[in-house]
Amino acid sequence: MHQSNPKSSTHLMSAQSEVPEPLEVLKKHFGYDSFRDGQEAVITHLLNGQSAAAVFPTGGGKSLCYQLPALCLDGLTLVVSPLLALMKDQIDSLAERGIKASRLDSTQTLEEYRQVMDDIRNGQLRLLYVAPERFNNERFRASIENIKVSLFAIDEAHCISEWGHNFRPDYLKLIEYAKACKAERLLALTATATKDVLKDICKQFGISSSCAVSTGFYRNNLTLRAQAVKSSERDKTLLSLIKSADGGAAIVYVTLQKTAEHVAQFLQSNGRDAKHYHAGLKDDERASVQDWFIKSDSAIVVATIAFGMGIDKSDIRAVYHYNLPKSLENYSQEIGRAGRDGNPSVCHTLACSEDLIPLQNFIYGDTPSPVALTKFAQTVFSYDGEFDISLYELSNKCDVRPLVLRTLLTRLELDGYLKGGTPFYANYQFKPLMSSEEILNRFDEDRRQFIAGLFKQAVKSRVWFQIDLEAASTALTSPRQRLVAALDYLGEQGMLEVKAAGVRNRYTVIKQPDSSEALAQALFDDAAKREAREIQRLQQVLDWISLDKCQTSALCERFDRALEKDCGHCSYCETKSPVVVAKPKQNSVPDGVLKSAVALQQSNREVLATPADVTRVLCGLSSPAFSKAKITKHDLFGSCSEIGFASVRDQLQRSLAING
Repeated sequence: MHQSNPKSSTHLMSAQSEVPEPLEVLKKHFGYDSFRDGQEAVITHLLNGQSAAAVFPTGGGKSLCYQLPALCLDGLTLVVSPLLALMKDQIDSLAERGIKASRLDSTQTLEEYRQVMDDIRNGQLRLLYVAPERFNNERFRASIENIKVSLFAIDEAHCISEWGHNFRPDYLKLIEYAKACKAERLLALTATATKDVLKDICKQFGISSSCAVSTGFYRNNLTLRAQAVKSSERDKTLLSLIKSADGGAAIVYVTLQKTAEHVAQFLQSNGRDAKHYHAGLKDDERASVQDWFIKSDSAIVVATIAFGMGIDKSDIRAVYHYNLPKSLENYSQEIGRAGRDGNPSVCHTLACSEDLIPLQNFIYGDTPSPVALTKFAQTVFSYDGEFDISLYELSNKCDVRPLVLRTLLTRLELDGYLKGGTPFYANYQFKPLMSSEEILNRFDEDRRQFIAGLFKQAVKSRVWFQIDLEAASTALTSPRQRLVAALDYLGEQGMLEVKAAGVRNRYTVIKQPDSSEALAQALFDDAAKREAREIQRLQQVLDWISLDKCQTSALCERFDRALEKDCGHCSYCETKSPVVVAKPKQNSVPDGVLKSAVALQQSNREVLATPADVTRVLCGLSSPAFSKAKITKHDLFGSCSEIGFASVRDQLQRSLAING
């Protein structure tokens, strides 16, 4: 909570500035007498016209660092966040304070989209929340082209760093988008950044190190506990912990969707108010679970890692890790959702080394084969100059998962092989909501002729008109962007209902590689390094749990703010002994499975070119090629999902060598 201490505030702006005094804005709109640690410094930098970075723990007040400046600056504050829940909760909270904010996302109706754009153009909207992917939409980029963006805030900014735990290639493009918006200043925010990651964030976004504010990880109201368990005992142990707690809302984090459903059902059958949450649920189902959780003081959500990000609930009394977290960064972010009201809360990890197998397999499953990467390089560099391509089609052709494909294309941009352009929709459709005559009569002669010509380029199906914008642009000798803007305007004015689909990404080949094979090998080496880093992150979790010293202090040290003394309330401090986690069993692949796998490869050599490909089948890791060849329906698919990827691969290589 903000503590009342008016004397701690300093005058942030000069007397000559027309910008409101921030402390007055804080009191008037947010009801607090003073800033939290770090907030004042970040806001000072922004209001002085500088870009800034804020590394605060979850619940540390990062959002105020852009919400308050949005009320002081003359223009739009654009908040980029991958978290739909954060957008919704913050907009609702701001509305209660009389502050107008909105979002743009795929769940909104056409009328809602129109209203948001009208509010932006009329200057009525101070804050707009969007996902990074929104900038792939040429209609959106055209719409904000002439809007003054005073602040461009990037949440989860660690995603821009390849050294971080959640690298997202879309984030690397945000720098270009900020420049295209002519954003006057940037703000990068994250709850989890090591020293190297923060340095990378500042470098990528052009933020001075003197404007990077980090308040450390430690929160003294959180008790961090861990205990070693066998997988067979986990349900019973979790239930016992929940029963012995003082009550309150809780989150139970798991790795797999099926585990979330199983554990929620188990808790329900034992009289607990529990529900599951994962990406496999429909949007309205996830929203329902979130709303239920926020309103309840005893709800338990059993969820995969997506849950809790951005949800504004301060009274979560416990966070349980039923499965091991993917990394210490993930762990720090997830436990940060507990006790945001400052009251005591417990974060308890059930440590079972068997969890390493599915987590490691996810990592291995993301690494494309050299064969797939060679095909990728050959396909991309079969073009010369400008070209456009569908990521979906490229994914299927090269057998590389779409998210990994985006990373590869971004790598080629960073290495100077490609230059990315504005993605566009290949297919536009519209449905008239009034007669053509009524529409045309609303415009002057020049615009009427242009729109009439645009309509003539459309081909009617049963209800919708299809239009090829490339062909229309040539026929009308008018830039494609003008055609898009016209359709968008007609849609916003309620004259047409417009739909766009089939995203294609534009690129220009800057230089050709000396060899597609050599480039593919370099990309594979990069992927292998990433794979090794992610595997190491998993091991760091087990090493931390087993430490023979204060675990809280060690975690704080990882985020560059070691404690001066032991915390006194983690597992080690309470017991003065380390948690001993048994090593995972080294299971063998049955001989029958190995023989069947050899036969499967021999009959599918085009799809299963390497031992790693066959290993993916046995471990149940899908790919576009596997789905197309229906290998995912084979009896062998997933038959070794409880055995480590590396172990399966090694055994398989020996078997293939013998039978090859």
